[in-house]
Amino acid sequence: MTLRSELVDLFGSAFAEIGLDRSFGDVVPSQRPDLGQFQCNGAMSAAREAKRAPRDIAADVVAIVDLDPRVAGLEIAGPGFINIVVTDQSLAAATSSLAGDDRLGVTPADPLDHWILDYGGPNVAKELHVGHLRTAIIGESFKRTLRFSGARVTGDVHLGDWGVQMGQLLVEVRNEQPDLIYFDEDFEGPYPDESPVSMDDLQRLYPTSSAKMKSEPAYAAAARLATVDLQAGRPGYRALWQHFRDVSVEAIRGVYDDLDVDFDVWLGESSVHDRIGPMVERLESAGVAEPSDGAIVVHVSGDEEEHQIPPLMLVKSDGGYAYATTDLATVEERVEDLEGTGAIYFVDARQSLHFEQVFRAARKGGIAPESFALEHAPNGTVNGPDGTPLRTRDGDLPLLRDLLADIESIAIASMDAKGLASDYSAEERAQIAWLVGMAAVKFGDLSNHRTSSYVFDLERFSSFEGKTGPYLLYVAVRIASLLKKADEMGLEPGPILAPAHDAERALLLKISEFADAVERAIALRAPNHVAEYCYELSGAFNRFYEQCHILSESDASLRASWLAVAGLTRRVVVTSLDLLGISVPERM
Repeated sequence: MTLRSELVDLFGSAFAEIGLDRSFGDVVPSQRPDLGQFQCNGAMSAAREAKRAPRDIAADVVAIVDLDPRVAGLEIAGPGFINIVVTDQSLAAATSSLAGDDRLGVTPADPLDHWILDYGGPNVAKELHVGHLRTAIIGESFKRTLRFSGARVTGDVHLGDWGVQMGQLLVEVRNEQPDLIYFDEDFEGPYPDESPVSMDDLQRLYPTSSAKMKSEPAYAAAARLATVDLQAGRPGYRALWQHFRDVSVEAIRGVYDDLDVDFDVWLGESSVHDRIGPMVERLESAGVAEPSDGAIVVHVSGDEEEHQIPPLMLVKSDGGYAYATTDLATVEERVEDLEGTGAIYFVDARQSLHFEQVFRAARKGGIAPESFALEHAPNGTVNGPDGTPLRTRDGDLPLLRDLLADIESIAIASMDAKGLASDYSAEERAQIAWLVGMAAVKFGDLSNHRTSSYVFDLERFSSFEGKTGPYLLYVAVRIASLLKKADEMGLEPGPILAPAHDAERALLLKISEFADAVERAIALRAPNHVAEYCYELSGAFNRFYEQCHILSESDASLRASWLAVAGLTRRVVVTSLDLLGISVPERM
């Protein structure tokens, strides 16, 4: 239990004692630290129900709470705010309690929950581009945060590995290499283990085939026919498609590994293909899906809705399945095969209408019961200096591997400007620079709310000054250096004492807010709350470090207490950074 949760319980009981709902006893960190450490605003909310003046309600609550030994001061301000100051002893006790908790006060998740997180979405035969950066970083951070709370989580990359784009690649490879055995209908196998195309080949073939799809009707017809044959199970096409997928996954994994983004399952559109036919038939039989201008659709808007949502198309007029049909079958897969209790999709905000249609169709068709949560957690875009989505001079989205290639050199320049790691080996400098660059990229993204778009500025993100990832790494390493020096001097941490300095008091209060930040990030599906907290905690430690000279303190008990506080601060900083997907070097 955190200090704030203790106060919530205390004030909730006080409101209940005067005949009002306990929920009015919510306590939050004070917006005016000069007036108090916490505040309770429930008296204003309770006034209408109680038919009493807020200040009178607040006075009754204060009269009850003032007797608690954890409270040092209470003051009623304005229309009925209650400003709260806790005793230094209770603050020290709460901090000590957090130090002994593996989750640092975070409320354990429901052990029955199993969340499926969709935060990948790359297409086979195409390299990852900057558009994949936000979903990967946000989804990975949220997965780590959920797991820290004890929840069961499965991250799914959800590959785009099926559909007409695969047919067009088959046609393009056949045009270039017609003698490959994959195109010999009489060949019975086995097919070669080695792929006849590389990732570079696919990167070249994909745009070429896409251009032909738009300009050559005969080519487009051949691609559609190849798609039908592939999905019907033609052996040679399936074997060549598997090469496309394997080569692509290897390249995609490499970039995700560089980003320290990990998926538990590598499923995709192809994994639900066999579900689609029976699912559509079932929806038609139940009257959920119906014909419309030669297509088959599911009407997902209510008759009385002011803003009508377009129907979800399941089968196109040419008989092909729509993209949304695959997503609907994927919901079924996550309910039945993965046995999830909910799915959260970290996908671009521009897909919001699509997911609203899919989710409504899943409910209407009985594919996802009401007990299975379906959420789209939309994210904004990564923008260039002009405020529009980041693109190359050719108008394409920059490849992530090209973007990441710039990280080390820019990070080393920032380290040199700070005078860091100058006498380390080239290998260690490179390793540190990579971690600094990753911290720059990830914190630069995650410090923004996921729904916000932001301007990608790697040089600014890489600075060791201001609100950046490298600054936070520097704080964590600085504390580690302090603790190492103390150990070399034979100094050990001890029990955390009641704070005697304002900076120390402020640091303990900030440490106590870790669980609130994590729980807020989980509730709002927004890792920026952890990022903001980590920055505030780092600032609080620096102010404490400047005012409380730990190693030169003559009082042994106080020095030992400060060492314990420093160690706990580092643990919270490192944990927060890990939740953001950021690793801390041992030194700089």
